[in-house]
Amino acid sequence: MEDGSQAPRSKRGSEGRTSHSTIRRISNVVAVPRIELIVERDGGGAAGSSQIVEGEEIRLGSHPSNDVVLEDPLVSRFHCRIVRTESSWSVVDSGSMNGTFMNGLRVRDADLPARECRIGLGDSIVMVRTLASAALVEIPAEPTFGDLCGGSLVMRQLFGMLARVAASEVTVLLEGESGTGKELVASEIVRRGARAERPFAIIDCSAISPNLMESEMFGHARGAFTGAERMRVGVFEAANGGTVLLDEIGELPLEMQSRLLRVLEAGEVRRVGENETRKIDVRVIAATNRRLDQEVNRGRFREDLYFRLSVVALRLPPHRRRLDDLELLVRVLLTSMNADASLDLFTPDVFAHLRQYDWPGNVRELRNYVERTVILGSAAVPGDRGSSSAPPPEAENRSTDETEIDLGVPLRVAKEQLVASFERRYLTALLAAADGNVSRAARQAKVDRMHLYRLLQRYGLRTGLDK
Repeated sequence: MEDGSQAPRSKRGSEGRTSHSTIRRISNVVAVPRIELIVERDGGGAAGSSQIVEGEEIRLGSHPSNDVVLEDPLVSRFHCRIVRTESSWSVVDSGSMNGTFMNGLRVRDADLPARECRIGLGDSIVMVRTLASAALVEIPAEPTFGDLCGGSLVMRQLFGMLARVAASEVTVLLEGESGTGKELVASEIVRRGARAERPFAIIDCSAISPNLMESEMFGHARGAFTGAERMRVGVFEAANGGTVLLDEIGELPLEMQSRLLRVLEAGEVRRVGENETRKIDVRVIAATNRRLDQEVNRGRFREDLYFRLSVVALRLPPHRRRLDDLELLVRVLLTSMNADASLDLFTPDVFAHLRQYDWPGNVRELRNYVERTVILGSAAVPGDRGSSSAPPPEAENRSTDETEIDLGVPLRVAKEQLVASFERRYLTALLAAADGNVSRAARQAKVDRMHLYRLLQRYGLRTGLDK
């Protein structure tokens, strides 16, 4: 699961409600950005159409759900996005088959010129012109939303969306990098909704073996398969009347995606090994650290399930897009640790370094950094884990070929000890690189995820993973 911003009252949180002296009131009216898009050439249809689009993100592709729809057969269903950043617009390729080009150059993510430019998609060309804002929108003035905390513009815009979503029964898709707080956002939606007092169940689609996924979701009858010694109620049935969070939905195998879609559309489940169906009434929130539109383009996620889940899609901002929140978050994190006296460790120079760092682990990484700073009594350079137990470089170099040999130990035992030492160090580094996400770590190491889980459990590294 992702860590996010949670109140001091919860031990596992990382930011949250804080004192009135920490929170400042901010202007609650902002301009709505807008651009004009002119289809100069459509490789499969008529050119010359023009439209003015308002908002923070505009999607282009061949699927009818896009803001700009092209009939060009060389254009992917979800080809690219035009996204508003703090100071400009950017074009981001959505994993298209034939690429996205800006003024003739292929790009994956690039800032658009201030006034206008041409974007190439397949055999089509779209002119993009930046326009002055013509409307204002009101967003929350207070930099909190329950246990979520952030005074930056992007966070307060998110709070405004969450308030409207929580008041509805709509299915929600939460997208965002690991560590941005998707589970905490889901919890706030539930807490403020009509189902707040009803069951709230979470299923991590990345942590369950594919052959057990159907049973975990929908339950099974006794004797349905080897090892099914008793009847089991699935997550959907247990949460009847409440909410189910499908965490890491992007990791769900394709065969299970079709079964999940049938359940969501029919509103009923059937336990494995039974013919009887049972009606259910659950609100579904899905979360993923992937871009599901890209997964659809690549054939790894069902298009119909994507649209069934993304009735409202919210993209949680990475920490590098909300660096204005750094000082507030550090104060709240210190309060949650009962370490307000350590605020002096975070000098203006330290904050200057923190703002220059990209924070690939997002708020989770910031929380770990603050905890480490408090424990060590000094602020290290961001990204340097500063572990006092790590051996010096020369010791690492010696460990492979110059380690002292104890001839009193049998060869087999010595070899096992050496392999175990290497595996532990490798797995520790692997998890750090994958920010604790086991599925991502398994892909990087090119091993089966369940095999990796067993190794992590063997070395006591499994605690807190994917949480």
